[in-house]
Order: sequence, then structure tokens, then C-alpha cells
Amino acid sequence: MQVQGNTFMVTGGSSGLGAGTAKRLIDHGANVVIADINAEAGQAKADELGANAVFVQTDVTNEESVSAAVQTAYDTFGGLSGVVNCAGILVAKKTVGRGGAHDLESFARVINVNLVGSFNVIRLAAAAMSNNEPTEEEGERGVIINTASVAAFDGQIGQAAYSASKGGVVGMTLPIARDLSRNGIRCVTIAPGIFETPMVAGMPPEVQESLGSQIPFPKRLGKPSDYAFLAHHIIENVKLNGETIRLDGGVRMGPR
Repeated sequence: MQVQGNTFMVTGGSSGLGAGTAKRLIDHGANVVIADINAEAGQAKADELGANAVFVQTDVTNEESVSAAVQTAYDTFGGLSGVVNCAGILVAKKTVGRGGAHDLESFARVINVNLVGSFNVIRLAAAAMSNNEPTEEEGERGVIINTASVAAFDGQIGQAAYSASKGGVVGMTLPIARDLSRNGIRCVTIAPGIFETPMVAGMPPEVQESLGSQIPFPKRLGKPSDYAFLAHHIIENVKLNGETIRLDGGVRMGPR
């Protein structure tokens, strides 16, 4: 699947990994639908990226909302060739902390956004892309890229909800790829390590430096452009399918 000339939907595209990916895709000739819950930031990002970007306020957990975002791709740009799932939230709470047991509401919310929301986008986008004309070379109709985390493998103290949600994303990657093989749609997941995201950017500089020093090589935090570079490669490398790729500089997270 070529980036140039095709249309991609990026959830969580107003900031962080999603924004970096949207920019790279547009810089390489794609159209992008920015699907984000944050209306102000999403519209600002679309305006910044220009005529090849459109923003749709989207709640990934809501069927009608995601369906509207998918339809916008067809209405505005005439099609949809791929999805990059970057929308997600984080809650840091111990299973039993000083205040008692982990509340069930926040645990369920993280699962609902990060895991159920990702699947909601996948199923609706894949249903639409299944009607695309297949490429002449490989018979490909679409590509789906999900975002997990190294927390799926190296979950730290206080990350039970987040790790469970990202572990679920990893776990569904292969069966979804197998499900969609008959439709000519690939499914690949990226598991980033410690990246420069809005959450990390809010930490004191010394904390960010400490985090970066834990990474074997290169000894720096990941950048949205690193993630975007890999997403671009996945889109164009038709043999990448059903796999989760760690993007972490070789780091393995300790318990805290």
C-alpha cells in the first residue's frame, strides 16, 4: 500500500504519536482524517496540516462517532486505505493502594478506550475498506496499525489497567490479521517504549533525562517522528502482517 495518493485515518491525531504520524503521511502525499475527541486541538492540527487534512471529532468507543469519521474519509477524499490507532488514555493506580482497592470504574474506562475503542475503529474501518478495489500488485485493500506499549510486556507498578489494555491490543493483532486476510487487509501493532508524549512532556526535565538514560541506545526518549517513520514503513511493506513490533531502543522496564 503506497502512502502517496491514499487516505488514512489517524485516531488521537491531534497530538503526540498521532500528530507526528499525520504530519509524515501528509508530507509524503497522503490525505489524513484526524479523528480525535479534542475538538479544539484536532481542528487546530488539521488547519496546520493544510488542505489534505480534515478533522472529525471522534469518540473511539462510540459506533456512530467512528462510523461518521470513516464516512468523512470517503466523502472528503473519495476513499480510505488505512487506519493508525493512536487514541488512548493512562491511569496509574495500584491494585491495592493507601486508599484501598483500585476502583473498577477507572480500570474499565482504560480498557474501554484503549482496547474496545481500538477494536471499534478496526471493525468499522475494515468493513468499509473491504469494499475497496484491490491493488494490482498484491490484491491489498487496506492496512491497520495499532498502538500498544512496552507496558504490555513489562508492566510497572500502578500499570495494571494500562498494561491489561495494551496487552489486549497485542493479543488481538494476529487473530485480526488472520480474520482480515481474505479481505486483503493487514493488521500490525507498534509497541512504543518511553516517548516524548504530552504526558512525559509535563514531567520535570531531570525526570525526562533520567527516563532517557535508561534506554540502551539511542539514549534519548522516542520522538513522534520515530513512530511515524515505522508506521510509514508498515504501510508500504506488504509482508508486515500479524506482528507486534517493539519500538523502544532496547529498554526493558523495571518494576517502577
